[in-house]
Amino acid sequence: MTDSVIEVRDLRKDYGGFAAVDGISFDIGRGETFALLGPNGAGKSTTIEILEGYRHRTSGEVRVLGVDPQRGGLDWKARLGIVLQSTGEAGNFTVRELLTEFAGYYPRPRDIDEVIAAVGLEQKQRSRAGKLSGGQQRRLDVALGIIGRPEMLFLDEPTTGFDPEARRQFWDLIRSLKAEGTTILLTTHYLDEAAQLGDRAAVITGGRIAAIGPIDEIGGPDARTPLVRWRDATGTRHEQRTPTPGAFVSGLQTTIGEPDALEVVRPTLEDIYLGLIREHDAASAADPTADDSLTDLKEPA
Repeated sequence: MTDSVIEVRDLRKDYGGFAAVDGISFDIGRGETFALLGPNGAGKSTTIEILEGYRHRTSGEVRVLGVDPQRGGLDWKARLGIVLQSTGEAGNFTVRELLTEFAGYYPRPRDIDEVIAAVGLEQKQRSRAGKLSGGQQRRLDVALGIIGRPEMLFLDEPTTGFDPEARRQFWDLIRSLKAEGTTILLTTHYLDEAAQLGDRAAVITGGRIAAIGPIDEIGGPDARTPLVRWRDATGTRHEQRTPTPGAFVSGLQTTIGEPDALEVVRPTLEDIYLGLIREHDAASAADPTADDSLTDLKEPA
């Protein structure tokens, strides 16, 4: 697919007898922001490390910017931006010194002052990296990831340690990168972040994709059907899914009068995500040989 920046077919990564990634397939289109969601140990980080060329796959086919990551050279790597979960950059260098050094690795870097302003580190640009707070260090990680003006940007839990205001500033930055045509692969445990930034999402659990699709369609129409909850005169709790909650509540009032504790819940992305994970866990419990203790496993280093 010529317009796909990332193409993954039947990707698998085994560690001994354990499949960390178990035959997943997906594409990411040029200019798209794609969210990869899932619990710890689901296979997200392993998948991303394979796409970045840091980890070899067991089987399957992978193309990133038209290149097999296992064979990507320096020219290919210069087209990528990577923000890892943690980096531990040299603490003796200042923010500006690190960005100046990294800018020299790329043929068409961004303006250093522009990047410092974009991540909100103007007041800390002369500070040593080792003296930054956790949130400030995370901003520096993001700055180093975008300094090379990447075509493909990997963001692995990018806003960990950000306060709410900083997170929203970061969202604005990602939207501006997207407007420039940057393709972005995002992992995050903040479901509101995925909903705000993502065009499409995939939910991965137990090394397999449980659902994939546009953010406002993932999980299918049934998962997005509003839920009406109420108590009757005896105090018994009831709930009913209906695509027309207004009409349903009106009919309920006609039938039983004003219901007690009435609420209409419209499922969020977080509700749908949690439902998909519960479905997977229930299926695993019904077939214990399928995914032994996946929720307790950490992804191998």
